[in-house]
This record gives sequence, C-alpha cells and structure tokens, in this order.
Amino acid sequence: MAQSTETTDWVSRFADEVIEESERRAPGKPVVVASGLSPSGPIHLGNLREVMTPHLVADEIRRRGHQVRHLISWDDYDRYRKVPKGIAGVDEESYTEHIGKPLTSVPAPKGSSHPNWAEHFKAAMIESLAELGVEFDGISQTEQYTTGVYREQILHAIRHRGDIDAILDQYRTKKAPAKKQGQKPVDEAELEAAEGSGAAAEDDGSSGTVGYFPYKPYCGNCEKDLTTVTSYDDDSTELTYACTACGFSETVRLEEFNRGKLVWKVDWPMRWAYEGVVFEPSGVDHSSPGSSFQVGGQIVGIFGGKQPIGPMYAFVGISGMAKMSSSKGGVPTPADALQIMEPQLLRWLYARRRPNQSFKVAFDQEIQRLYDEWDRLDAKVADGSALPADVAAHARAVGTAAGDLPRTPRPMPYRTLASVADITAGHEDQALRILSELDPEQPLTSLDEVRPRYDKAEAWINTHVPADQRTIVRDEPDAELLKSLDEASQQSLRLLLDGLAEHWSLDGLTHLVYGVPKVQAGFSADATPKELPPEIKTAQRSFFALLYHLLVGRDTGPRLPTLLLAVGQDRVRALLGR
Repeated sequence: MAQSTETTDWVSRFADEVIEESERRAPGKPVVVASGLSPSGPIHLGNLREVMTPHLVADEIRRRGHQVRHLISWDDYDRYRKVPKGIAGVDEESYTEHIGKPLTSVPAPKGSSHPNWAEHFKAAMIESLAELGVEFDGISQTEQYTTGVYREQILHAIRHRGDIDAILDQYRTKKAPAKKQGQKPVDEAELEAAEGSGAAAEDDGSSGTVGYFPYKPYCGNCEKDLTTVTSYDDDSTELTYACTACGFSETVRLEEFNRGKLVWKVDWPMRWAYEGVVFEPSGVDHSSPGSSFQVGGQIVGIFGGKQPIGPMYAFVGISGMAKMSSSKGGVPTPADALQIMEPQLLRWLYARRRPNQSFKVAFDQEIQRLYDEWDRLDAKVADGSALPADVAAHARAVGTAAGDLPRTPRPMPYRTLASVADITAGHEDQALRILSELDPEQPLTSLDEVRPRYDKAEAWINTHVPADQRTIVRDEPDAELLKSLDEASQQSLRLLLDGLAEHWSLDGLTHLVYGVPKVQAGFSADATPKELPPEIKTAQRSFFALLYHLLVGRDTGPRLPTLLLAVGQDRVRALLGR
C-alpha cells in the first residue's frame, strides 16, 4: 500500500524510522509501538498524548500496508499512592487506608459499576479512545503479574540484581538537575517507584538485609507494598519479607509467588524486551538525566532487548487553567473534551503539533476560534489549496486506516450553533427554526443534519459558559433607553427595521447590520473597509452596542445576525420600538 500522503510531516518521518528499525530488530514480524497509562485517577488530556503519539504513527504504518500492534499497558498493579482530590464518591479519610495496595485492590468510587478503582478509571478512557478511533491491544499489568506471565523475567532480574544495581549506582551519586521553571513533576509511575518502599525508600528498588533487591512483594495480610525483603536464596528462590504496616511476615518461593512486582525502573525496560517494543514516546519527566527512560535504556540490555526509539513529548495545557496533574481533582479528561468537541478536532490538535511542541486544549471561548480554524482548513483541503503538512494533519484527524470517523453531515460554524443553543436554552423546535433560516435557499430540515456538532456546542454552553454570560432576551422593550435616543440612533434603528424582511438570512442580516452605519455616513452599504474612513468602525461598534442593550440588556452577546434570527422578526420589531 502506498504512503497515504506525499508529505514530510512528523508522523510520516517517525513511521519511516519505525518501519526501518522494526525490520532491523524483528524482520517479518508486526511492528510494536507502546503506551503506558496509570489508572490512579482520572486519565487526563496530558496522558492522552502518551497514546495519540504512537497511535498516529501506528496508523500511518497501517496505511502503508504493514501489520502493527499498539500496546497500551495499564499500570493497574502500581501502588495506590495517594487519594486524588475532587473525585465524586470518594471520601478522602476512608480511602487513605488503601494507600500502598495495588490499584486493582482499591474499591471503586461509591456509585461506580466497576469492580475496583483501576477499572473505574480505565473504562472512561477506553470509551474515549473508541470515539477517537484509536485501535489498541490493552495489557493489564495486574493480570500479567498475578498469573505469572513475568515469572522468568522477575527471576532473571533478581539473578542480575548486582548488574542492575551497578547501572543505577551511576546515577545515585549525581546531583539531581535543577528543576526548570514550569517543568512538570515526575509522573505517577516515577512517584510510584520513589514511594514504593515507604517513606525512606530509594527510587529504584527495595533495600533490606539482602541489599539491593529489584522486586517488591505485596503483603499477604494487608495487601500493601510497605514490605522489606529480609532474606533471599538464589538456589531455592525462597524469599522472606516483613510488612512494616501490619507486622506480617512470611517466606515464599518466588518461582511460585505471584503477588508482587518489579520496581518501576526495572519493570519498564523488562516490558520493552518482553513485548519487543520498537517505538514508545516519553514525557519530559522521563527524559531527564537519571530518569526511568534513560536508565531503562541501559537496563533493557540485561533482558536481551533494546530501548525503543521515540520522541520526548511536551505537555498539554488547558486554555485558562493551570498545568494538569492527575493528582488534583477537576482535571479535564478526554471524555470532558469530547463532550464539547468532535473527535476530529481533538485528533487534529494532537496531530498538527510535533510531539516536542506544547499546545492547549480550549474549554473557554478559544474553542470557537479553534473551530473556525478547523473549518477553514477543511475548506482548503476540499478546494486543494492547503499545504501538504496541513493536508496530512487533516487526513489523520478525520479518519484512520480503518476508515473515516463519523462526522456532522452539515457542519455549520460552531460559534453559530453555540449562540443558537444559548439563546434557545434547550428548545429544539426554536433551534431548528433559527438554523433553517440561516440559509433560506438550503433550509435545514432536521437538527440531525448538524449533529453531533450542535450537541457539542450546546454542551459547551451549558457546562463552560458562566450563567452571567448566558444570553437572555428581554421580555419587554427598554422604554427608557428608547425614549432617550438621539435622532441619529433612532435613524439607525429605522434603517435596520426597514431592511429586516428583505435581508432575513444569516448573510443578509450580516450585510444589513454592518451596512446601516455606512449608509448613515453617506456611503454605500456595499463599500469595503478600504473605501471607508476609520470612524465607520467606531460607528459600527456603537450601533452594535445599542442593539445588544435593546435586545439582551448587555454590551455584547452572540453575533448580531444570529441573535436577530433567534429573536425573530416580530419580537425584534417590538424590542426596537416598532
């Protein structure tokens, strides 16, 4: 299959490298790319980059006719590190008692239909990935560890613990690099490693009377990982540990024991080797000197593997909000974004920026500008005027190798749909009336023609626009304001009202409201900005402010042509004094 787009965009460049590297490492086998997610709380839009970067590369490889597996390792056997704030159905005090247990041993939030904490937060992400068209193979680390899949890898790591310790020792004496301003703290996996052995633990393995040990048992009594290995016999694999949380102690044979895991800096490279991962991106928190990605690049050789290639990816912000952290409540998730935007737009935000470029996902008024930009790109792609890299990003946004994502049949401007949803406050018959009048030559016959975009815009209005910014049309004319108007203002209203019937469409009303101040100043309503003096803009702003005050009692509001259509001719005439 030929490459899908003649382009040198970042996705294509990585696909070239990955295909070449995969053929070198494992000729004739499917290409393996990977992501890792910890369901320690809501999986946010920053975490989504961990998935979208390899997804886009994997999808490009599929488009070229190669077999590829995108693995998502669910780090659901990580320790429950702390109680996230702001989670519905979670009492912080009662959940504190679960700290130190595997995430799959922690109860789901109250009211959840899922069996445990990890499954609760995984489910929301899986649903979002389906809507985004992300194809993947999910791997539960709880399942892998507790069924003994990694037993040989664990025993191998323990036999080579001295070699692992020597690698880690290269970094223990080095001074930690100064934290750059604005740099994100280490992620959940790094923190899991750092706190896995209790308050005094090293960040790379448990330490007891046996010295360095890269494996952490979960207690057979309280299920917590606050354990210390006190003895180990390499020949018999007999391991004795003691729990500092509950005092429990036991001796087990590690070749038969499945209730524990390798520490993070050993676990990650072990998985690279076990799965044959060729491509996996990492966040900047994993890419600093001495971090898990750098150290893993050396440890992976102990397991007979190679470090994956892959970029460092920058952080994703939220328009109007502080940097995201899944340890804090109220952090927007992919599901939150998909409530207010179509999957194509969200895919485009991740596809158009190189992984090392940061960007923001808009939940404020900026979403309207983003949609305008997306619609302009859509039009340019349709008429053949878009640049190659933009065409590539667009193609990756609208579909995958499996086909195009469902889309809105008639994508009207998002800001227009939002305005209509705002004004009509849930009355679908009124919304349909207004939208059908936007283009009288091709009237809308059903709201289904503008769905799901209309529903996304309505959700944005209802969930992200403050009540004091919502549009409420006046019930009665502002008699006092109308009475106080000078002759020029009265004339402007007459000119508008006289032209209403003739210009009753979105384009017609746009021409009319901008044209009234031009005509008043002695110019043609069709005069272009270049033909007009600067004062006309001032006159237009004053005219618009007057209309907003008379219609909605504020200085601003939805675009006037949309507002006029929403209010209806008869009511507009009544509110404007005629």
